[in-house]
Amino acid sequence: MSSSSLPQWPPDVTDEQREALTLLATTYALSHGLVYLPPADVQPPVPTSAIHAPLALFPSPFPRKQFELARELQRSYNVLYARVAMDEDFLDRVMGAEAGVGRVDEFTGQLWRIWKRLRDQGITQPRHLGLFRSDYLLHQPERGQPPELKQVEFNTISSSFGALSQNIARLHRHLLATTEYYNTSPILRVENLPPNDTIAGLAEGLAAAHRAYGSQSAWILFVVQNGERNVFDQRWLEYELLERHSIRVVRQTFEQLAVSAEVVPTSRILRLKLPGLLPRGAESVEISTVYFRAGYTPTDYPTTAHYETRYLLESSIAIKCPSIQLQLAGGKKVQEVLTKPHVLDRFLDTDVHSGSALRSSWMGMWGLDEDGDAGVNRARQGAHNLVLKPQREGGGNNVYKGDIPPFLDSLPREEREAWIAMELIRTPEGLGNYLVRAGGGTAGAVKTEVVSELGIFGWALFGGPEGAIEEKEVGWLLRTKEKESNEGGIAAGFSVLDSVVLVD
Repeated sequence: MSSSSLPQWPPDVTDEQREALTLLATTYALSHGLVYLPPADVQPPVPTSAIHAPLALFPSPFPRKQFELARELQRSYNVLYARVAMDEDFLDRVMGAEAGVGRVDEFTGQLWRIWKRLRDQGITQPRHLGLFRSDYLLHQPERGQPPELKQVEFNTISSSFGALSQNIARLHRHLLATTEYYNTSPILRVENLPPNDTIAGLAEGLAAAHRAYGSQSAWILFVVQNGERNVFDQRWLEYELLERHSIRVVRQTFEQLAVSAEVVPTSRILRLKLPGLLPRGAESVEISTVYFRAGYTPTDYPTTAHYETRYLLESSIAIKCPSIQLQLAGGKKVQEVLTKPHVLDRFLDTDVHSGSALRSSWMGMWGLDEDGDAGVNRARQGAHNLVLKPQREGGGNNVYKGDIPPFLDSLPREEREAWIAMELIRTPEGLGNYLVRAGGGTAGAVKTEVVSELGIFGWALFGGPEGAIEEKEVGWLLRTKEKESNEGGIAAGFSVLDSVVLVD
């Protein structure tokens, strides 16, 4: 198969074969923790049921060359974003509330002001941990051209679905082992299904931070959202930390932490008071690492008390994943500014860190505040080929194509700085899959044209007086969505979990 084409997909199956594959897939998912909590207005304190996560019946084809390139780039991206996070002047200028995006984006401003308050008090982070995910789409503007790898975004907080991505890869291997996919495609061979050990890799990053903190008896804190449905993706990491690294985990919401958390004034040690809930009658436990699976959206901070709880955590010597400054480094505005001439050279020796390959992975982008009205006018004129992005995570926030002109009409001039325009990635045509969501039964695998987004996971532990960086690439994720769906978040209900079958 030439590198300029992908196979027509999915392979043809009979109704009977599709139903058999759907039954095998859903029962495997339920048996192996590829699950969600079901939707509910209020989740019960103790789960009473689970549903399988939305999934693709077949692995989706992805060029082997581009897959390996994405994995190679991750280590350069790990170093890049670690160095961005340590560059206070750059972050103040780009994301700050005095000279950057934080002036017009209230959420960004709130986070930056917490960071500024800490610095004014002489409080700095001894080390930072990032569990990262860099997301990509294939770009093929013309049929017959080789597809190119283009970055969608870089995630520095709550980079989810690492554990479930490993489980869906194993599900597809299981279907291949049991049915050989009824010999419907010559590329469906085990050597084309790459291994995925993301659970061990992400837990290794958390364990590295725990060891760097230096207290064997300390625990790791997972900061989680109320009513979290994707709890099992997090639990797999918790179990890995205990079983492989002998590190205990405690889960708390911001509301719970407002009561339980305290920072010892003299040592800045973070402790959680949990009387009656700890082994050996202990009243409290020391925290080595704070892993945020919440805190990335304004809805996680409904009151000023929630921001004060974030400040309290940040004021401790526990290693944060991420610290506020690393969270700010993941802003869309940073992504856009990095594409400007000579900015990348500020952070990387581009001869060592594949500068040309990094730049080749970027689409064109600019700020809506660029050159007076020029940024907005450019976006209005090219709207059919653009997406507008704010400084938000979690899906459902972007503005696409025909919705752009009326949005620009309503956008106050002072808020332009909070938005970037990015050229749309033109994904290959003719790719489909069977998407399976809970409740559809064996006949519920829906065949549709799809787009698949590749995510590569990595971690970086960095900081200290010399700014040393320890980092690693640790796994991957594929999310597949219906072609007409613009957004790509699984938790937001737009995508399904998938894995890759590599093609040459």
